[in-house]
Amino acid sequence: MRCNNYTIPMRMKLYTLLCISFFLLFTACNQDDDPVPPEVGSRTVLVYIVADNTLSSFAKEDVEEMIAGMESVDLSSSNLLVYQDDRVAPVLFRISRNRKGRLEKEIIKEYAEQVSTKASVMKEVMHRAFYEYPADSYGLVYWSHADGWIPYPVPSASTRWIGQDTGEGQDNRMNISDFVDVLDDGMPHFDFIMFDACFMMSVEVAYEVRNYTDYYIGSPTENPGPGAPYDKVVPYMFKPGAAAQMTEAYFNHYKDNYKAGEGISNANWTGGTSICAVRTDALDDLADVTGQLLERADNESVSSFNTVFDYDKRDMEEGHVGYYDFSQMMEMRLDADAYVAWKNVFDASIVYWNTTDKNYSMFKRMFSMEGTNGITHYIPLSVDSKAAEAYRSMAWYKAAGLENMGW
Repeated sequence: MRCNNYTIPMRMKLYTLLCISFFLLFTACNQDDDPVPPEVGSRTVLVYIVADNTLSSFAKEDVEEMIAGMESVDLSSSNLLVYQDDRVAPVLFRISRNRKGRLEKEIIKEYAEQVSTKASVMKEVMHRAFYEYPADSYGLVYWSHADGWIPYPVPSASTRWIGQDTGEGQDNRMNISDFVDVLDDGMPHFDFIMFDACFMMSVEVAYEVRNYTDYYIGSPTENPGPGAPYDKVVPYMFKPGAAAQMTEAYFNHYKDNYKAGEGISNANWTGGTSICAVRTDALDDLADVTGQLLERADNESVSSFNTVFDYDKRDMEEGHVGYYDFSQMMEMRLDADAYVAWKNVFDASIVYWNTTDKNYSMFKRMFSMEGTNGITHYIPLSVDSKAAEAYRSMAWYKAAGLENMGW
């Protein structure tokens, strides 16, 4: 009886164990491709891609580069999130490893068609990203078309634009004031903000975002068609001193392939580039010394600046704005001693700057970068223009005392 009484429960136990083992094996097999949940990271970086425009094909290529770049990154302490809007329904995803160790897109949220240049849309994306993936530090990359501080069009004195969303046949763009409103909406302070877009290394834009980031990264010229080489740049996004290393990696990629534009194409970019990173905590000092020295300088007419290097190679009918070399402008304006004093403060604000001998413009093709210094400054061709009116609303205009220039 004891044997019979013992045997039946034993069989039941064995049967139960077999069932549980089978269930666990079956479950594990079906979860091989499930993303591995991340730990709270030391850094979360969001790349905000607004590519519902002529850049849509580049967005797809850059995302593949980002995935490749994450191969060498410790994902347990690093989160790379991407918001991608490129002519299909926008999506927010994290680049993660599944249980087989393969990098993949882990979908966080799929969106209905929306205008990604709207401040309300960007706020929702950023709040979701940084709430779900909190970290000790943060980075932000804005990826799109852009045109520095200038309005598009120039309807008032309160608009400067970045980003372009042409979904459903419209042409929507984000103003710099909207971008600042997004940053001011309870967002974390950033270790770096990088613009992968044209003409964004202007002192005016850098000054607008100075309170929201430690470092500001951008190019004073037209971006290369392929944009940032993310497979080279991404690994440095998660290292100490990210800004300088990111910009150096960006530059070295294009320097290594530089052939003064010979045989240039988007697949074989030989036209070089220029890239700069600035310390935002130095910009108030730069504004102060700029204002003080300009106030003491003799008044000069705007036309006296016509020899200052202009990074904007468009003709007036092609939308020329004028992104002038800031350092050259001040050198022309100040006496030798005053310029040396100013240049010391200017140099202290730059953590990295480099350019190939020539850069490429789609409007002029190759042009010399001799004598350039990396940061642009607006010079109004007419103080009565709509652009000049808009310029007078910029925080930099007031902080740097540009009213002393008669602008």
